[in-house]
Amino acid sequence: MRRSATATTAAALAALLLLAGCASDEGDAEPAETPTATEAESPGADGGNAPEDVAALEGITVEGEAGAEPTLTFEQPLNVSESAAVVASPGDGEEIVEGQLLVVDFIQVNGENGEVLDSTYEGEPQPLVVSDEMTVPALNDVLIGQQVGARVLFASPTQASAAIMALEVVDARSRAEGAAVDVPENVPAVTLAENGEPSIAAVDGEAPTELVVAPTIEGEGDVVEEGDYVFVQYSGWLWDGTSFDSSWTKGTPFSLEAGAGQVIEGWDTGLIGQSVGSQVVMVIPPELGYGDEDNGPIPGGSTLVFVVDILYAG
Repeated sequence: MRRSATATTAAALAALLLLAGCASDEGDAEPAETPTATEAESPGADGGNAPEDVAALEGITVEGEAGAEPTLTFEQPLNVSESAAVVASPGDGEEIVEGQLLVVDFIQVNGENGEVLDSTYEGEPQPLVVSDEMTVPALNDVLIGQQVGARVLFASPTQASAAIMALEVVDARSRAEGAAVDVPENVPAVTLAENGEPSIAAVDGEAPTELVVAPTIEGEGDVVEEGDYVFVQYSGWLWDGTSFDSSWTKGTPFSLEAGAGQVIEGWDTGLIGQSVGSQVVMVIPPELGYGDEDNGPIPGGSTLVFVVDILYAG
């Protein structure tokens, strides 16, 4: 199971970004004074990237070929007052936009002495969503508008010296990518908007009484295994074509642990064995969905239709 092999590096990335996002909450619990207009409008007052912190990162030399673990050289110790990010070198691939899932390699070093603490370069790249809700704003702001292949330096304060990362964007994913596949007659036909968001045509006749899983696009990536951390785009409808939910309208992909019971049984069963890059239609009978109970806009006893784009599994 790949998750066990990548859990340490994935946790390191998530933990550092969480630490950076929470750093401003440390210290006195009393309410702070309202900032003056000058303070509120100054760079770094909201989301990091203060000029002095950006300057500290710009003093780091990043050496190494693209796709290989870089070497970071800097005056030690390196400290920052809040989270900060800069572009170390631009990419030449697809432009990065908000809401995408990035796949990144990274190296983490200690700002006190330059010691390498973690690296993905001998393992697997890790997922990173370009969104202020999912990623530290200082890093998010720098990534948007860059291109795949870019290397970005990121630092966050700790109780000692800064925690420093060099991230290399390997890929940017928004939708399924692969070969189109014909679906069975009892599966709703899928139409894609220009950005990849799906819509369906309602099917005449009775809904299937068993789970139906039908790829419309077959990707060539890793196969989803139980325990994998999975990112998807999805839209959901009732059997009559009534829409009730979509990650596309929320602006960011949805994540889950496959087979862990975090979602309805039809999802846990339907995603296992599918490939990253695929788009899958799942027709889910009530007993594998929400049963006979109402669930928000979903009436009890409903057969559900989902179109799911699998962006990452690892």
